[in-house]
Amino acid sequence: MANTVTADSKAPAHTNDSNGANGTAPTGSPLVTEKGTTTIADTVVQKIAGLAAREVTGVYALGGGAVRAFGALRERIPGASASVGQGVSVEVGERQAAVDLQILVEYGVSIADLARAVRRNVIDAVEQMTGLEVVEVNINVSDVHIPGDDEGDDKTDSGRVR
Repeated sequence: MANTVTADSKAPAHTNDSNGANGTAPTGSPLVTEKGTTTIADTVVQKIAGLAAREVTGVYALGGGAVRAFGALRERIPGASASVGQGVSVEVGERQAAVDLQILVEYGVSIADLARAVRRNVIDAVEQMTGLEVVEVNINVSDVHIPGDDEGDDKTDSGRVR
């Protein structure tokens, strides 16, 4: 019986039933209508998720050490900028998306609370902007940023001669 219920519940998602009065498929997906299909590229979801994660207070940066170092080098090249998708990987289907984030957190921030806030902000942003259902947001905290540990900090560069 469970297989029959699953098969029946998925059947309308693959067909454009005329019962959808607003022109959308019965699943509620705004991306698949009887007038056409909208496809969202992985890079679009990646950028949205990256920007949404960075908006949360307590997220210092996205990406692992090597990725951040490469991004810092890229920023020094005139006309180049760090990728907003840095530290973000996504899988995008026709109606759903999954997001993996690698973040560096500020020292003193509750990681559990931060993860909840990042997850909520990423899901809200991706679903609102794309119409895709976000099925999961996995967060990997790769490091903790301690103020004063920056390599380019002016306090460490002060020498005797100016």
